[in-house]
Amino acid sequence: MKGIIEIYRYTFKYKGITLLVIFFNLLYVIFNLISLALFVPFLQIIFNENDKVITIPIKQNGLINFFKYQAELFDYKMNILTQENPKEALFIACISIGIAFLGKNVFRYFTIWFQSQLRMSVVRDVRNKIFEKAIRLPISYYNNERKGDLIARMQSDVGEIEIAVVSMLELFFREPIAIIINVSLLIYWSPSLTVVSLILLPFVALIIVLIGKSLKRTAQQGQEQMGKLYSSIDESLNGIRIIKAFNAGISIIKSFRYENLKHQRLITKAFRKRDLSSPLNELIVTIVMLVIVWFGGILVIDPSNNSTLTGPQFLGFILIFSQLTRPISNTAKSIANMNKSSASQDRINQILKTDEKIYEAKNPIDLGTLKNSIKYNNVYFSYNDESILKNISFEIPVGKTVAIVGESGSGKTTISDLLQRYYDINKGEITYDDINIKDVSIKNLRNHIGIVPQESFLFNASVKENIAFGMPNATDEEIKTAAKIANAEKFILELEDRYETNIGEQGNKLSGGQKQRISIARAILKNPTILILDEATSALDTESEKLVQQALENIMKDRTSIIIAHRLSTIKNADKIIVLSKGEIKEEGTHNELIKKKGIYQNLCSLQGII
Repeated sequence: MKGIIEIYRYTFKYKGITLLVIFFNLLYVIFNLISLALFVPFLQIIFNENDKVITIPIKQNGLINFFKYQAELFDYKMNILTQENPKEALFIACISIGIAFLGKNVFRYFTIWFQSQLRMSVVRDVRNKIFEKAIRLPISYYNNERKGDLIARMQSDVGEIEIAVVSMLELFFREPIAIIINVSLLIYWSPSLTVVSLILLPFVALIIVLIGKSLKRTAQQGQEQMGKLYSSIDESLNGIRIIKAFNAGISIIKSFRYENLKHQRLITKAFRKRDLSSPLNELIVTIVMLVIVWFGGILVIDPSNNSTLTGPQFLGFILIFSQLTRPISNTAKSIANMNKSSASQDRINQILKTDEKIYEAKNPIDLGTLKNSIKYNNVYFSYNDESILKNISFEIPVGKTVAIVGESGSGKTTISDLLQRYYDINKGEITYDDINIKDVSIKNLRNHIGIVPQESFLFNASVKENIAFGMPNATDEEIKTAAKIANAEKFILELEDRYETNIGEQGNKLSGGQKQRISIARAILKNPTILILDEATSALDTESEKLVQQALENIMKDRTSIIIAHRLSTIKNADKIIVLSKGEIKEEGTHNELIKKKGIYQNLCSLQGII
């Protein structure tokens, strides 16, 4: 029920279009009934049953009486006309049926016309919500979840919501109306025959409920498996070089086939369960039809029953009742779709309701240019119950450079992540000019920080767009100046379209050194108060490292900087070097001071041949 309410909210956000869909659906149902009901006077003409006397109908108040009066008036006029000119009456009956079928199909087309706009508007809104939430989610979320699973929710799960929009409108605003007016006409013709015909139909509802519950479980398993499949595809394509280098193609293909086979089996099972409802409904209705034919036939042929049901009306009754299979079958199908979409809605809500964890301050303080220092005061941080940092305390004076070194997993990158509030600390505080960064808006804080990561991530766009990423108001001159400072202009001018050259997915048209210099130019253009260099040269060859190091020195002049270093030769001139081990500060000082201590730092320098 909760899922239906959510689909209702998504849909009725567009009240105008939704009401038009409901309105044309209603007209479609009415004209569908009229097109079938008109076969009764047609049959009366054929079987020459309009020779009996029919009194002039009396007009009465009320909506139901209005429709009853119109039907009786039509019968009266057709009776008179049939007695006077049967051929003309037959012609009018055929024209009437043709007009009714034309109206039915015109209104059905208008329903589809507006319905298509409605369903895709809802899909767009849901997909926008998921994507916006995905961008807002903390980095920690992506450490635990597969990207492929998120893509699956944005694709296949949202596709189920699209189907549910149509199913919901049909389930509540078309099929019940069709059933009601069809049954009303049947009762008008023969109440006793209608009662008999409806006795067995509740069994259909029971079957629908049983299948629906089973379908939801299978659908949820299928969608989860689709997430695993997307993750497998994403991971394999991103690691294609490693797969080829280690001749692992066969094992990767084998793994993918296994996951794909599991998905195929689950989805096949879901389709079978969903499609089972229609033939079961049809079987039950067929049994009911046979009972009707038997019971109704007795009413017509046995005069002792005192039934007013005529032969043409009986044939019309069977025709109308046979059409009940469509709305009943569609109701079953819509309920099955709603159950299937309910599983998708649950998966979407898992994303939308995920705790973002990094909360904005209620009354955020606006940061200005750094005047004094950045301080880490007794900072503790744990992730998934694993202690990462313990009692970290140090200061970065304005305009100075602090380098952080240590073995892999010692917590170097975590220190910079905490400053950017990718995570929040468990204990202690980080201050910007004595202002706790938790009291500052996240956007304002990050506006003051620029980062050059170890692996530069570039977008499938032009050089210009990548340098100006996040800074849409940057001028061409500012972009070129940033490229010059980053030692990037020379190779940019050698590209086919210079600054307008598209650099491909993740910048794969550029070398590692070129990508890193574009990344540095991006940081320079931002002109941040604080610069973070996260092992920015560790993945480069000697020649590229030299060019990048020059660019880094250009950007670091008189700027407050944090260097997370792997190659210790790049940090000899840092104002302070902090040595981490297992999340704790073991040593700190300048390069010369730490060498004299002959401790961890001196040992690391010896291993790299620096001393």
